[in-house]
Amino acid sequence: MNINTVSTQPIDGQKPGTSGLRKKTRIFMEPGYLENFVQSIFNAIGGAEGKTFVVGGDGRFFNAQAIQIIIKMAAANGAKRLILGQGGLLSTPAASHLIRLNKTDGGLILSASHNPGGIDEDFGLKFNVPNGGPAPESITDAIFQQTKELTSYKVADADDLDLDALGQQSAGDMTVEIVDSVADYRKLMKSLFNFDAIRQLFESGFRIRFDAMHAVTGPYAHAILEKDLGAPDGSVMNGVPSENFGGGHPDPNPVWAHELMDIMMGDDAPDFGAASDGDGDRNMIVGRGTYVTPSDSLAVLTANAFLAPGYAKGLAGVARSMPTSAASDRVAEKLEIECFETPTGWKFFGNLLDAGRATLCGEESAGTGSNHVREKDGLWAVLLWLNILAVRRESVAEILAHHWSIYGRDYYSRHDFENIPTEQANTLMTGLRDALPDLPGQTFGSETVASCDEFSYSDPVDGSVSHNQGIRVYFESGGRAVFRLSGTGTQGATLRLYLEQFEPADGDHLKDPQEALVGVQQAALVICDLQNLTGRSEPDVKT
Repeated sequence: MNINTVSTQPIDGQKPGTSGLRKKTRIFMEPGYLENFVQSIFNAIGGAEGKTFVVGGDGRFFNAQAIQIIIKMAAANGAKRLILGQGGLLSTPAASHLIRLNKTDGGLILSASHNPGGIDEDFGLKFNVPNGGPAPESITDAIFQQTKELTSYKVADADDLDLDALGQQSAGDMTVEIVDSVADYRKLMKSLFNFDAIRQLFESGFRIRFDAMHAVTGPYAHAILEKDLGAPDGSVMNGVPSENFGGGHPDPNPVWAHELMDIMMGDDAPDFGAASDGDGDRNMIVGRGTYVTPSDSLAVLTANAFLAPGYAKGLAGVARSMPTSAASDRVAEKLEIECFETPTGWKFFGNLLDAGRATLCGEESAGTGSNHVREKDGLWAVLLWLNILAVRRESVAEILAHHWSIYGRDYYSRHDFENIPTEQANTLMTGLRDALPDLPGQTFGSETVASCDEFSYSDPVDGSVSHNQGIRVYFESGGRAVFRLSGTGTQGATLRLYLEQFEPADGDHLKDPQEALVGVQQAALVICDLQNLTGRSEPDVKT
């Protein structure tokens, strides 16, 4: 096997975001673009010599070709072994599990998560560290620095491997082991949940509809929900992964999973509905006629996790991203466990999980997980909900109503303003930042500002500090507005406006969320001067 050292030069814009590097697919396909970033990863972690990595992705366009390049580069850089999912497919939580199970030196995960796929859509690559979680900022900063200094990359002159053939193959001196993408993850789920109880639930006539959104969780859902648990054939919809996710947008929310929502809000709706995203780490939960916000889902799972065998001994703590509602905080207080508020990005949960201070974690953007892996896990959340439903024998709506009667309800919504010119978005955030000292005490419509700040996070485990993680405005009514620019897009900027209004346990829990939030919404739009700065007043996506 010949090893070629190819001269190159730095490529602008290869800075990893909250979950790796994401760009348009055609950009990743440009000569040297992927190669530069992969070499920068290897350089940033002290080289690949003698190391073992997990490699897999969500099957989007360019997934297989990119994996062939990574194989040749890993071999040229002296890696000892790669573990690949069959066909190049691995859900992100399954990849995290394989990293931990095999005690590898990390993993390269090819995904742009919930972003659309195809030659004219999005592609992504991120490095996960040996604990199975996304690389922390210290490593992503080192990767970015390497992208700015790179002068060459190494790639082997070798034939492509057969990614569909289970077993071992070789690329020079490097061993490539292709494994069943589902098998080890399946075993892990069986160790956490009461499959017998869930199976009995389905035997009683309970109906489910799981929308895999033409993405990577299709094979996992078919194997676990239909084969292991006995859900009727056809319970999994859109279950065959495709390179462009069936032409859809694989984001599990009421807007993009509208096919599932129409079913669940219909006259003959199943008892339970769920969806997962492109790489399998996000989830949406729906009962018959009842949408469950990710914030409420985290709170309900925290309150009821003890019903599943894997969590029967109780939780050490719960962690949530800052934009996520405070619903889980009140559960943690009642359970007398620790509660943490972190920046957006699953990597911020890693230290808490490794230190044993948190057991469950969640983000408002439909990500929920636990200490079983170091990624959010869509199918895991579905199984925990099913375990709870199997034990309590109540509907989703009944479980929510009971929960709110104890803890109160956080009316919650996220409004996304997409593809704002970057300069306009930065001007808006700078204006907000400058206005913070003068906002308390001011009244905007029906809302008076109680306090406000720009969120910074001090990691209680390693002491690291992350600044500028979003602007928070609290109102005297118990409402809150959060302003944040998203780090997951590939063009322009997305302003995420998070709206929250608390209703006490003895209050009205049956309002339409958008109506309950109208006062906070109107105040937030005036405070950030969105209309004047961008010409926009209505979000592109409202969830």
